[in-house]
Amino acid sequence: MKIAIIGAGNLGLAIAKGILHSNGATSMYLTKRNVSNIKEFEKYGNVTVTTDNRDAIQNSDILIFAVQPGHFEKILTDTKDLLTDKHVIISTITGFSINKIEEVVGVQHNIIRSMPNTAISVGKSMTCICSNEKGKKKIELAKAIFNRMGHSMEIPEEQMQAATVICASGIAFWMRLIRATTQGAIQLGFDAKEAQELAVHTCSGAASLLIESGSHPEEEIDKVTTPKGCTIEGLNEMEHQGLSSSLIQGIVASFEKISKIKKGQL
Repeated sequence: MKIAIIGAGNLGLAIAKGILHSNGATSMYLTKRNVSNIKEFEKYGNVTVTTDNRDAIQNSDILIFAVQPGHFEKILTDTKDLLTDKHVIISTITGFSINKIEEVVGVQHNIIRSMPNTAISVGKSMTCICSNEKGKKKIELAKAIFNRMGHSMEIPEEQMQAATVICASGIAFWMRLIRATTQGAIQLGFDAKEAQELAVHTCSGAASLLIESGSHPEEEIDKVTTPKGCTIEGLNEMEHQGLSSSLIQGIVASFEKISKIKKGQL
């Protein structure tokens, strides 16, 4: 696949790393206004680093846009004359609707919205995907790309804001939980390095249990909670202190914020 990543910032580079590490591109263009800090990607041999978006688009079939929302429309306007039937437009831009993209480039193009998270750089992203009518034929292609870097799910576009909170912001939420577990381990006597190692691998194991078994979390909880035991004592204290409710409230607050941002863009 000939892939261009327009906007090689943090997310763009995370996507690039994920694709390159899984040998998912025959050629790749990375574009950025200042390319001095991404020149190292040329060591892959099949990667071209450039400031020229038009050159990248002309030489690629799959166009992954990872630019700032305020720059996206101008880039589309400046390059839409280069778009052909072969191109698949994949946007990662938060709050920029498919309808808005179609208003700039037309409904005749394959347009896909995606919402990966930064775990894409280590092949563990949860990526949500939706498309316009024309792009439905390319959904499986998009899923194939993102499945190389984790797991993908097709959802209706109206759920993309919620997916942003759960999957993209969710990385930060889980990091905070891991940090709290690490701090607890330090308080119990482990040094900081040991504490983090214990926390991250336990977290990874918990997620893997659910992925591999398909179980509900409560089923796995039941396996480690014994009558009058330490696990149920700890769980109940966490619930008394509002663990679940505070998490849910935080998720809802994040969703309300992104909804306000979207409303302000309309």
